[in-house]
Amino acid sequence: MLGANLPGFGMENQTDSALSNLMKEVKKYRKIDAHVHAYIAPNVGPEVLLDYADRMGITKLFISRPISHDEAPFQEFRDSNDMMIKVMKQYPDRFQAEFTLNPLHTKESLEEIKRCVDQGMVGLKLYYQAKINDPLFYPILEKMIDLKMITLMHSALVLGHGSYRAKYGNIHPNVSTPEDFVGAAKRYPEAMLQVAHTGGGGDWEAAYKAIKDYPNIYIDVSGSNNEGNMINYGIKYLGEDRLFFGSDNFYNQSVSNILSADLTEVQRKKLFFDNYNNMLKKGGYNVD
Repeated sequence: MLGANLPGFGMENQTDSALSNLMKEVKKYRKIDAHVHAYIAPNVGPEVLLDYADRMGITKLFISRPISHDEAPFQEFRDSNDMMIKVMKQYPDRFQAEFTLNPLHTKESLEEIKRCVDQGMVGLKLYYQAKINDPLFYPILEKMIDLKMITLMHSALVLGHGSYRAKYGNIHPNVSTPEDFVGAAKRYPEAMLQVAHTGGGGDWEAAYKAIKDYPNIYIDVSGSNNEGNMINYGIKYLGEDRLFFGSDNFYNQSVSNILSADLTEVQRKKLFFDNYNNMLKKGGYNVD
């Protein structure tokens, strides 16, 4: 094509135009990030998250800083929550903080829930100190039901070999699988349970199938892998109201996987914003 090799013309110009159109599509939809972590270091503040959020059109980020190791003193959980409270209060229009705790310490956990809720925190983010259907969790889930807040739990379901599917994988013996969520959902149908990061790898097909009959179990599709057809497969088994957008700090992949799925405009709006916001409305914590 005449002029194709001249600066400002041809493929270079077409690429810039395509990128501009793509970013318009990205910012077209309001977004709530239902799973993101604020790891604050001396030279890294929450502004890094806001930079990504602004570029991706994310209105509100539900941040947490869970503790992964079992033997951490409970004060470490309190300190982590205090860090998230500080970030939330620094940028109240952009961040909402979720608290974390160790269910192995029931009394301290219930006290920490009250302290954190009094500070304005909404929701619980847990790692794998105990499975979500462990009796140690019962008083904590009952408190979350009273508060009408969601419980977001780290989850994993490692791919097996042949006809064998590894239920616990090689990560940690207490990691919660979809079947563990089902156990909790059966006992507490009023609870709102969020399975973390199906976009993080593992057997997401089995996860969707395992929880499909339990409407109080939701899934966030955050993660770094985000395989093709994951979103549409989820809608097939769970419907369009039980999937949440989340990044798990992998912003580009998590946004693009929803945009590249075969969705209607209404479905995109639901995944990016409405589904999580409708869940928040149950407790009066919704985003305006």
